[in-house]
Amino acid sequence: MTRLSGRLVVASHNAGKVREISELLAPLGLEVVSAGALGLPEPEETEATFTGNAELKARAAAKGAGLPALADDSGLEVFAIGGQPGIYSARWAGPDKDFRAAMERVWREVQATGGGDLSARFVCVLSLAHPDGSIESFEGEVRGQITWPPRGDRGFGYDPIFVADGQTRTFGEMSHEEKLPLTHRARAFEKLLAALK
Repeated sequence: MTRLSGRLVVASHNAGKVREISELLAPLGLEVVSAGALGLPEPEETEATFTGNAELKARAAAKGAGLPALADDSGLEVFAIGGQPGIYSARWAGPDKDFRAAMERVWREVQATGGGDLSARFVCVLSLAHPDGSIESFEGEVRGQITWPPRGDRGFGYDPIFVADGQTRTFGEMSHEEKLPLTHRARAFEKLLAALK
């Protein structure tokens, strides 16, 4: 893998995600700029896997900006409902990004199965693309279970209904500094940073 220096595009328009990724990239001393700040369009996520969607977004941003680009595709997989919402995690929140409605849908669908299995995992795939077309991807996960009702107003997305294994509070109840090292994103970043060293 080529070493990174200078500017890197984070291929996202999600401010919470851009903040987390920027902090995780801090040890590399890069100038991080978001795809949104560069006015790059968000490509439609047409792939069937987290890796496919992360690579699609990274390639589009690298090509559009002429810079290395890092994309993340991540989501919540709830085992009782066949791994849903999975790659559709953001889409379950609809065009208005109503994650309260998305969390309610997760809970309704789990209850429809009898509600016995609350196990879930957050998955993150990071793809690093270069303007020459080369790309590498790294996957991280954190396992835990969903809980109801939602607890906490920190974090974003499904954080208020997810309790990581070994924890008693939801990601939504944790400070950003407490949550970040426990996340699927941090675990994918460990692999990325190891590959860059």
